[in-house]
Amino acid sequence: MSRNVHARFLEAAGDLSPELKNALAACGPQTFRKRSDGPLADYLCRAVAGQQLSVTAARTIWGRVEALCDERPLGEVLAEAEEAALRGCGLSGAKCRAVRAIAEAGRAGALNAEELAASPSEERAARLTVLKGVGPWTADMVNMFYFGDRDIWPDGDVTARKTLERLTSRRRKTTRTAERFAPHRSYLALYMWSVADAKPE
Repeated sequence: MSRNVHARFLEAAGDLSPELKNALAACGPQTFRKRSDGPLADYLCRAVAGQQLSVTAARTIWGRVEALCDERPLGEVLAEAEEAALRGCGLSGAKCRAVRAIAEAGRAGALNAEELAASPSEERAARLTVLKGVGPWTADMVNMFYFGDRDIWPDGDVTARKTLERLTSRRRKTTRTAERFAPHRSYLALYMWSVADAKPE
């Protein structure tokens, strides 16, 4: 994040609430890291596995899944794994079925990252949410961290939304507040997670 973008955020925040401006100033410029060094299906599976969990719990469960692979490709293991083995890692029944479906879609060539990268984020999200277990939150995480979209406000993320409400107003929709920070709304989420110390995996 450039200092110019950080300065613009402070200016926009100052027009909304002193608390928000002070919080952003305390956080300092945010670093945005893409995580597209592996197959899209693998990233999706990890995102689904971490849904509605704390960062620590998500990391623990995913560590068990990776241990289950034992040097084999993750997608191959997840597509073929018995549900009992995945549940033993800490995944719920619904998440077991979702990660297996995603892994199978990846193995079948239905998750072409290059093709999806060329699509607008809204179209990409629509295509991803057709997959079992992939909802708007997961699509937002994929758009932000896998595809590197800098202008996503993940309103479905409870931590980001509640933190922004607390620093501004609970009567104002966070989607409306986030518009002040376009075209860098993904950074607003990074700030909110930094304030709450709860950045997702």
